[in-house]
Amino acid sequence: MNKSMDCLYCQRNELQKSLMIEICDLSVSTLFLFKEQSHPGRCVIAYKEHVNELFELSEADRNAFMSDVCKAAQAIQNAFSPEKMNYGAYSDKLPHLHFHLVPKYKDGFEYGGIFEMNPQKIYLTNAEYENTIQHIKNAL
Repeated sequence: MNKSMDCLYCQRNELQKSLMIEICDLSVSTLFLFKEQSHPGRCVIAYKEHVNELFELSEADRNAFMSDVCKAAQAIQNAFSPEKMNYGAYSDKLPHLHFHLVPKYKDGFEYGGIFEMNPQKIYLTNAEYENTIQHIKNAL
């Protein structure tokens, strides 16, 4: 497996653990619950190997990754019933292929606008994180 020594997703270091909780592995990616939950059910999905851009993947790997993205988004939809799912693939400062899956709720936080990367407003208890993760796993 291709890994980078200074990559948050490759190293699974303490900084990553402070931002997200691993939910499960999918076919070519890993799904994480984003700890900041201003958008209930917000997740991050990261490609398992260290690549920077979507176009760096073979067609088969790209299709598998996008299938994982869709599977995770559908699970969030089924578990939490958001009005809309926002997808963010911003990696200017973190060059590892990953998408933020941000459920948006009508009349909810930032509905109709661009989501903030980390508003640092809503954090859950350990039991609430476990419950949220279980809802997503059950929907997968």
